Amino acid sequence: MAEHRRGANLPSIGGFNRTVVLDAVRRSPDGLSRVELASRTGLSAQTVSNVTRFLIEAGMIVESGTVVAGRGKPRTILRLEPGSRYAVGVHVDPAVVTYVLLDLAGTVVASSTTSTPTADDPSEVVRTIGSAVDGLIADAGVDVDGVLGVGIASPGPIDVDAGIVVDPPFLPRWRDVPLRDALAEATGYPVLLEKDVTAAAVGEMFLAGESSARNFAFVYFGTGFGVGLVVDHEPVRGVGSNAGDAGHIMVDQRSLAGTPDGSGTRGEVGAAVAPDRLVRIARERGVALSGGGDAAGAVSSGGAVSSGGAAVSGGAAASDGSVPSDGSVDAVNRAWDELAEAIAAGDEAAITLAAEAGTVMGDAAVVIVNLLDIDRVVFGGPFWSRIASAALPAARAAIVGSPLLVPKHAVDVVESDRGADVAAVGAACLVLDAALSPRASGLLIRR
Repeated sequence: MAEHRRGANLPSIGGFNRTVVLDAVRRSPDGLSRVELASRTGLSAQTVSNVTRFLIEAGMIVESGTVVAGRGKPRTILRLEPGSRYAVGVHVDPAVVTYVLLDLAGTVVASSTTSTPTADDPSEVVRTIGSAVDGLIADAGVDVDGVLGVGIASPGPIDVDAGIVVDPPFLPRWRDVPLRDALAEATGYPVLLEKDVTAAAVGEMFLAGESSARNFAFVYFGTGFGVGLVVDHEPVRGVGSNAGDAGHIMVDQRSLAGTPDGSGTRGEVGAAVAPDRLVRIARERGVALSGGGDAAGAVSSGGAVSSGGAAVSGGAAASDGSVPSDGSVDAVNRAWDELAEAIAAGDEAAITLAAEAGTVMGDAAVVIVNLLDIDRVVFGGPFWSRIASAALPAARAAIVGSPLLVPKHAVDVVESDRGADVAAVGAACLVLDAALSPRASGLLIRR
């Protein structure tokens, strides 16, 4: 049977208009007058007046001064009231769980971290994360009634419909953890669950303001190598909301060749740039590092790589599913900090290694640019931010100078300015985006 177009509910239209106006004000740091809002949104002057009155009474926007624009009465400027609403973002990573509290403008008001709890007891996971969320809000002195909700960014795969973290790599005991609904019950807030690469892309899009690109790829280098995609201002999630696993893209690994999946210099990008492997290579090249990577690196040269091209190589798990202490993500993370310090100190071997990793990741990004004909590539993630000074120029050169690059338009290659907490920030932005960004689909009558 053919699908018929659905109509719109009048109450939904009212809510949609509010988000349209609020989104326009949010994206204009200098504020907008009611006349400018009518011009930008296409709404009538009467509708803008009604909507802005509602938003002022709700405390979400404020009148802030006047400007003289030609003849007539000076125009009153409307600006966002950042402290009127907040959102919490949680990033679940094998090494650490990061929490951030964002205000309505997307500014990080408070942040904290906890060790990643084992999921042997799912209720303990919920208690740990729920307690950290409550503590973050309380320590910030924020009115709980002003918190819109909690967003969770997790390594995939996830089941978004059921709100379950299925079985992410390097969280071997995190199988079928019903995190979304249990955390909502524990905290009393609405909770959204999203894959980490998609959350990072949403955060980048939401916080870019008026300069937001319509189409871009977010190359996420964290515990896994992934790519979050935005096409026509909408994140690409896929049927199961698990889009973004890019670690199996085959590239010329160049001087990083030698992964078990490879042939000659060809191999998977995720295996080539696995941080534990890069730590091992750094040591072999004379970079002084403590931390982890030796044991994990030994497995990297002959073990499996996770389905997402995981950044801490798949063979590092022990027979019981745990990660050995000498090659754990914690140890690799500490060694990565030291690699970043070596880069900052001008260590040529460390700088060269980071540049080589950037080149390989850039080669993989070319495949995405060609596939989607996009004009912007953003690099970010907790492992990326620490090597970006050396890796970004190499990645940019690999993309814009690639003989395989098909599009003839310019491709902008940049680093996210959200820092290492980009996934947690993105998770909070999921909540803000869901509450504040206009969605035409919300106008349709549900069956």
